[in-house]
Amino acid sequence: MIVSMTGFGDATVERDGTHYAVEIRSLNNRYFKPTIKLPDNVSGLEPELETMLREKLGRGSITCVLKMRMDSAEAAYHINTPALKAYLEQLQEVKGLDRLVTIDLAALVALPGVCQEPRDETDEIARHGPVVREMTVKAIAKLNSMREREGKSLFDELMRHVTVIARNLAEIEKRAPFVIEDYHKRLNQRVNQLLSKAELKVSEVDLIKEVAVFAERADIAEEIQRLGHHLKAFEEACRSDEHAGRKLDFITQEMLREANTIASKANDAQIARHIVEIKGAIDRLKEQVQNVE
Repeated sequence: MIVSMTGFGDATVERDGTHYAVEIRSLNNRYFKPTIKLPDNVSGLEPELETMLREKLGRGSITCVLKMRMDSAEAAYHINTPALKAYLEQLQEVKGLDRLVTIDLAALVALPGVCQEPRDETDEIARHGPVVREMTVKAIAKLNSMREREGKSLFDELMRHVTVIARNLAEIEKRAPFVIEDYHKRLNQRVNQLLSKAELKVSEVDLIKEVAVFAERADIAEEIQRLGHHLKAFEEACRSDEHAGRKLDFITQEMLREANTIASKANDAQIARHIVEIKGAIDRLKEQVQNVE
């Protein structure tokens, strides 16, 4: 069954004084386009998380956000005491400075090298990586669950338009044999009207030749058959487990091509009305399949 590209999934947990929250959102896109936002201390996990997303999500604009809040004392940055002393000593060497300004400790702490992260990135990834991976798997599962539910609704909507196309195509198929017959009658009447004034006659053979030329030019049986095949292929792709979005987009283009050919060749008012309905349904299909993964 088809899957929608639109969805949302999240997962939260608290372990060893750290609160983790993962959110993943997806929107339609022709390609796989990930955006991953991680805290600096675990930014090295980005390539691994992108691989996880790519394996589980076919395509779409994917935004993955990880938020971490550490409530333990271990979360505090370390103050590099030697570096802080070095800054103070250099400031004290400036003569007369003590009479002009007051040293702001907060400003000193903000200087490069004074405040350092409690662990390097390797330690942080080793500590937080397993939990982040676990939460990402859960968020992806929730996202896919939502995309599947959206896909079922999308499938019902697509099949509704397919039914409209099939119904109108059946009417065209019933009408097609009578197009040649009606043309023959109109042509015969028109020729007789014109020639009666001139007291001339046209042989039936010549009329038959003209009708035969029109019949060959207006034959739409092949286009009707191809459009019917496209409808079946479209429904089969919707029911399959493959990522069908691009395939469905291609099929709808071919369906529109056949509909346009039928309209131009048939030259019949009744068929033209059915083609208008068919093309309207195809346009709605083209719009909807942009959301299919």
